[in-house]
Amino acid sequence: MYRFPRGLYADIRIEHISNANYAVQNGEVKQNSETFVEGAMIRVYDGRMWYSSVTNDLDSIQAELDGLAAIAEANEDIENDPAVKLYEVHKDKVLHYGDNDIRKVTRRQREALIQGYIDACIDDSIEEVKQWYAGYSHSYTLKEFYSSKGAEIVQDYQQCAVYIWYDFMINGTPLSGGKQYQSMDFGDLPGHEDEVIARRDKVIDFGRNAVDVEPGSYVCVLAPMVTGMFTHECFGHKSEADYMLSDKTLRDEWVMGKKVGSELVSIFDSGDMFPHRGCIAYDDEGTAPRETWLIKDGVLTGRLHDAHSASVMGEELTGNARAQDFGCSPIVRMTNTCMQAGDTSPEDIIAGVENGIYIENVIHGTGFSTFTMVPSLCYRIRDGKIAEPLRVNVLSGSVFQTLFDIDAVGNDFEYCDVSTCGKGGQWMPVTDGGPTIRVRSLSVN
Repeated sequence: MYRFPRGLYADIRIEHISNANYAVQNGEVKQNSETFVEGAMIRVYDGRMWYSSVTNDLDSIQAELDGLAAIAEANEDIENDPAVKLYEVHKDKVLHYGDNDIRKVTRRQREALIQGYIDACIDDSIEEVKQWYAGYSHSYTLKEFYSSKGAEIVQDYQQCAVYIWYDFMINGTPLSGGKQYQSMDFGDLPGHEDEVIARRDKVIDFGRNAVDVEPGSYVCVLAPMVTGMFTHECFGHKSEADYMLSDKTLRDEWVMGKKVGSELVSIFDSGDMFPHRGCIAYDDEGTAPRETWLIKDGVLTGRLHDAHSASVMGEELTGNARAQDFGCSPIVRMTNTCMQAGDTSPEDIIAGVENGIYIENVIHGTGFSTFTMVPSLCYRIRDGKIAEPLRVNVLSGSVFQTLFDIDAVGNDFEYCDVSTCGKGGQWMPVTDGGPTIRVRSLSVN
C-alpha cells in the first residue's frame, strides 16, 4: 500500500486513538470528555542513522516517506545491516475487542457507573475524609504497522479503569488511599464497592493507630503487590538492554549465567499474556512477543531487547520495543514482568518472623543498583503474627543483595494490573506480579 524506497529500511506506524474521561471531585464534575486522534510515525534508516517524521495527516504519509528517503543516503547492502536483518516480517490482523469494544460504552453508562460507586462509597459523616475523587477512563487504539521488508500488521489494544480515592486528615496527619480497578472489559468494572469501603476503613484505622517505626534493618515480608513493584522497578529496568549499550561496567556486571540471587528467585517478562495490561500482539518494531526468563533459580538467564540492542549484543529479539504512541520512537520497555510463585504459604512465611515488618502496600518505587520504595500500609510482625500498624517513610536496599536475601517465596501469586511505567519521557501500560516474599534484611526509615 506504500512505495518503499530502494536501498533503505523504512517502517510506518499508524494509530487511531479514542479516549474518554469522567472525573468527579467532592460532588463536582471536573471532566467529562471524549477525544479522537490519529497519526503516524514514518521512519527511514540507511545503516548510519534514522530519519523520522510524525504527521496527523494520513494522506501525506507517502510524501513524508519520500521526503525522508531524499535526505537519507541509499545503501544497497541495507538488508545485511545487523539490526535490519533481525526485523521480523509478519502479515497478521489481531483484533481482540470486537465483542466488547470499549468505544461502545456510552457517556450515560460511564456516568451511571461512577454515580453508583459514589452512592455506595462516599459517607459524608466520616469526619476524617477531607476530599474524595471518583472517576472513569478508557482508551482504545487501532494500530497499523508496515515495513519495507514486507510486514503488514493490524492490531488493537484497549483498557478501562474506575477509581475511588480519598484524602484524609487523621490526628493531624494527612493520608490518602482508595482503590483503582483496571480491565480490558467494561463489564469487569462494576461491583467492587465493598472492597473500596474496606480499603477506606483500613486506611482510617491505620491513621488512628499507627506508630512511628524505629529506623533500622528489619526482616521484611512483602505482600504480592509490593513484590510485583520490586520486581518491575528494581530488577526489570536493569534487564532493559539499552541501558547497557554505553555502560561497560554494567555489561561486565551483567553476565549471563552469573548467580545474582537466591535459588528461590525466578523472574520473567512476557507480552504474550492476554488479557493483562502489558500484553501486545506485536511490539512497535513488528516483533512477536516472547516469554523471556530474566532470572531462573537465582541465575541470570536473559534480558530485554529491541532490534538495535539485540544486534549490538549479539542476542535474540524479545519483542520489547514499545512506544507510548505514534509521536514517540520505540525503546526497550517491559511488558508483563513477574516473579514466579514458590511453594510456601504466606501464613508460614509470616510465622517464621519473630520481629519484623509486613509491607502491605506501596505508593511508588525506584531502583537500579540501589532501590527505594515508599510504603503506605505497614504492620509490625511480632512472634509470627501481624500486630500494630507502623508509619514507615521509606524502604531501601541493594538490588542484588536483596535478591540473595530472599529466603521464602509464597504460593499466593497475584497480578497487579493497574501499573503505568515511565521511561525516557514515555508512559506505557504494564503489568507486574508476584507472591508474598520474605527478605532477611531491608533498611527501614
